[in-house]
Amino acid sequence: MTRENTKKTVNVLVVGTGGQGVITASEILSDVAMRSGFDAKKSEIHGMSQRGGVVTSHVRYSENVASPIIMEGEADILLSFELSETLRWLHFLRPSGRVITSLQKIIPPAVYAGMGSYPEEAQTVIKQRITDPIFVDALPMAEELGNPRLVNTILLGIASAMLDLPVDTWEAVIVERVPPKFTELNLVAFDRGRDIT
Repeated sequence: MTRENTKKTVNVLVVGTGGQGVITASEILSDVAMRSGFDAKKSEIHGMSQRGGVVTSHVRYSENVASPIIMEGEADILLSFELSETLRWLHFLRPSGRVITSLQKIIPPAVYAGMGSYPEEAQTVIKQRITDPIFVDALPMAEELGNPRLVNTILLGIASAMLDLPVDTWEAVIVERVPPKFTELNLVAFDRGRDIT
């Protein structure tokens, strides 16, 4: 999405489950957009995030943004930390929208309680519905780098390659947002994500 295109609002829906870093990722994205000269608005729904429940965050930026909420069928990017959540939120994408999703599967408590089943064919269904989805086995990548919490930075790196926001601004915000002892690792994870696209 080029800067010329940002006269229209860019909509990024970030989804996952509690503890995966959804809110941190959306805060970084909205901060990068603001520092790049845009009006940015963010809204999140935590649900039962403390118990691994669904967490969603809407990030919208443009020259002027009236509402923080992305309407169904309007998201430019669905950035998902968990495979079944990707499937759950596909209807928010516009026809030309892009999907970036971790392949991680987190079984919800309701499935363990026998009140539902995990959609085992999620990846196949996503491929059938979406053009060129980006599937990333982000958790093993993060663990290989030394910290499973790097998943969100890897996914942000991928998203950054699709958004016309300065790389140095992304890096500056990441440095400010993460503890100093993890700064270098997060920058490596961000670059690893950018290399995926």
